This record gives sequence, C-alpha cells and structure tokens, in this order.
Amino acid sequence: MENSTKAEKYEKMSLQWGKATEGSEVESSFSINDTTTMSGTGLSEKTPVSEQRDTPVKRKEFEDGLVEENYGEDTPSKKRKHDVETVPEEKGSGDDEGVSKKRKLETNDFPNDEPSPGHGSQKKRKIEVEGVPEKQKNLKEGHSSAVAAHYNELQEVGLEKRSQSRIFYLRNFNNWIKSVLIGEFLEKVRQKKTRGITVLDLGCGKGGDLLKWRKGRINKLVCADIADISVKQCQQRYEDMKYRRDNEYIFNAEFITADCSKELLVDKFHEPEMCFDICSCQFACHYSFESSEQADMMLRNACERLNPGGYFIGTTPNSFELVRRLEASETESFGNEIYTVKFQKKGDYPLFGCKYDFNLEGVVDVPEFLVYFPLLTEMAKKYNMKLVYKKTFLEFYEEKIKNNENKMLLKRMQALEPYPANENSKLNSEKADDYKHAAEYMKNSQVRLPLGTLSKSEWEATSIYLVFAFEKQQ
Repeated sequence: MENSTKAEKYEKMSLQWGKATEGSEVESSFSINDTTTMSGTGLSEKTPVSEQRDTPVKRKEFEDGLVEENYGEDTPSKKRKHDVETVPEEKGSGDDEGVSKKRKLETNDFPNDEPSPGHGSQKKRKIEVEGVPEKQKNLKEGHSSAVAAHYNELQEVGLEKRSQSRIFYLRNFNNWIKSVLIGEFLEKVRQKKTRGITVLDLGCGKGGDLLKWRKGRINKLVCADIADISVKQCQQRYEDMKYRRDNEYIFNAEFITADCSKELLVDKFHEPEMCFDICSCQFACHYSFESSEQADMMLRNACERLNPGGYFIGTTPNSFELVRRLEASETESFGNEIYTVKFQKKGDYPLFGCKYDFNLEGVVDVPEFLVYFPLLTEMAKKYNMKLVYKKTFLEFYEEKIKNNENKMLLKRMQALEPYPANENSKLNSEKADDYKHAAEYMKNSQVRLPLGTLSKSEWEATSIYLVFAFEKQQ
C-alpha cells in the first residue's frame, strides 16, 4: 500500500516536472545576457574583494568539483592590493577541496595547516595511498564505480599549472558560498544546544572542508566518500592538522570509504548509536539520483541519525536552470569554454536516472543526474525533514554579502577577480566581452578601482547551483 501511494505521488510529480520544463513555468536561477550589468554580473559596490593578481601566484588545487579555501600562505598574493572596489552583483558557482603535495591551504582567514618545521615525526604518520586499486574492489559495476574511479584517478598538478587556473576565482567564490552556509548553520545549532557539535560530511572528498569544521569548533566529524584514495588523503590532511605543534584545538574524526547511495553508514560507525547535529553534502547528492533506491539511501544516511533540530545542508545543481539552458540551446548541450553540460536528448526528464555529462575546465568530467528539487523535498519527509532554506547561488550571495563579516571573508578568500588588471598582471579571460558588464559599470558609475567581479563565463558556470537546508522535526 505504501509503495503504491509513493508511486502515485511520484507519478504526479513527474507530470508536474514535465509541465514545468515546457516553457514559461521553468524556474530560473539566472538568465545570462548582455544587459545584466547591475542585476546579473556579479559585481558589488559594497563588497570587498580579492587583491590584484600577480603572475604566477600560488593557488589552491581544485578537487571533487568543489573549491578550496586559501588558508593563509606567504605567497606573492600577499603583495596584492586589498582595497578593491566591487560592483553590484552579477547573477552568478564549486568547493573548498584539494590537497596539494605541499598541502597549501586556502584563505588568510584560517591558520596555515602546513606541517610545522621541526615536526619530523609527522612524516612517519603518512597514511598510505599507494597500491590502492584504481577502482574500488567492493563496488558494483556501474555509475557509482565510474564516479569513484574518476575522483580516485584525479592527478595532482604542479604549482605553476595550478597558479594559472582559469577558474581560480570561480572556485574561490563557490568555496565562499560553502563557508558562509556552513558557518550560518553551525551558529543555528549553537543557539539550540550547549554541548559539543557532531557533524557528518557526506561526500567529503579530499577534506576541503576540514578547516571550516575546525574553525566552527565542532566536537566530532565523520567523513564519508565513495573514493578510497580521496578518503585516505582526507585522513592524512586531518592528521597533519592534528599533530601540528601550534594547533590549539582539533575535533575528533573518523573516516569511512563507502558508496553513500548504496551502503548504510550507521553499520560502519565506531559508535553505532552516534547522532549528528549537521549533515553536510556539498556538490554530491546529485550522484545518488540514478535511482529512487539510491536517492533514498543517500537521504537515509544524511537524515536518519540527525538529532531533532539538526540540519541537512548542501549545494547541488539547479535542475530547472539546467533544463532551461538545454531547451534554449540548438543542440543537446550547452556551456562555454569553462564548462559544458551534455544531455542525451531534450524533452524527456525522468525523476530518476536523468543523466547528463558535466565537464568543468578539464578537472571535473563525470556523469551526473538531475535532482528535481520538489522530489528531494518530498522524499526527505520520510525522515521527518522539513525544507527551511533553498536559494540559488545568486540569491544567497546577494543576501549574505550585506553582512560585513561575510564581505571580509570574500576578500580574504579572493573570491572575486580585480578589474581592470594592473600593469603587472592579466585578466583570467582573454575573451573581449567577458568583462563587458564591468566595463559598462565603470562608465555609468563613479567608483574606486579596481572593481571585483568574475568573468561572464564564470558567472554562467556558477549560476547553475543552489544551496539548501532541511531541518529535522521534533
């Protein structure tokens, strides 16, 4: 009876999804065009931004389709000027991932997590990553193993290449989104409880959010991911943080390699009765929408062990925006020189298993699945979850940038590109019209230069995402 009711409900949703994608009813996070200088170009007069870029500059490595934070290095970037004027917002999205071989961490907002000099014994704590099969042994063949293999096989690149990344500012902007989201909901939890905070990082990747959790002074972290090498590197990064001489505080952590859309994580916890205050799933939940069973298992892992009043937070592609851009395209694909999205066909968008190929500047290249958000909201009710927050990246940015602390974090994380470039540097994009919005703003406004923005191509890439939060009901 329950399955029959669920099937009927999903069938109705499928019809609604089909109608929503037919035309005027499509929900759109942002429409890119040449006239959106003030409302759609990612510029903000009020917003402090990153310094002018010198070349080359040490930069964070991009991992897991997300963006890393810059964690206070002594690099040429410190020579950049911080007093940058930014322009009113463009509609505009990755993560804070990555572990370089030298473990350079991002943002001056945080302590440097590089091993301290004189702590030679730390080298002996290296967690072995060699000898791990390219594809995990215990995973069934199919999409899950393809995702695991993709992230396991990502090769680390040299410092010089990373410093020239075309999506350096895009990654930092996406990472700023995550930082603000995580900080906001940690604060909400603290308003409800006084004891230590426990967090599940679902799809942790290589540990790009570890410093966010440390900065948030949580008590316990469980990291889970499908890619075994990524989990080992995440654990190594944690160990490096833990054994630094000058480290004042570090949470307890455990690390789990598992397909969170097929395996029940509670069976793998060190403490079987453990519950969480927050589950964070950044740029990962869409992989589970290959089938209803996988999506349900992902939600079960994310929500079943949340304490009442706890939160399931994350970032994911906006399916309405993806379909809108696809329908506006003359082919089965769309994008620009930074990103491409390719569907198998138009006009047919099933609730589960609606696969598309996503490529981001040669770093991310793996199939994903559309997440029809009303369906995600409905499925989460099974675990007593209520949607309390859903915004596009643009809406989130416009709301949070009004806060001075968030503005300063944006600046420290170098999340917007200075425009125009100074005589010792160059702009990320060489396309003539990629900064047209900034040039027009300069003509029409009396502002202090340089401005802070992203190129139009980067805004198009970042504006396909949204942030969300569900709350566990009493």
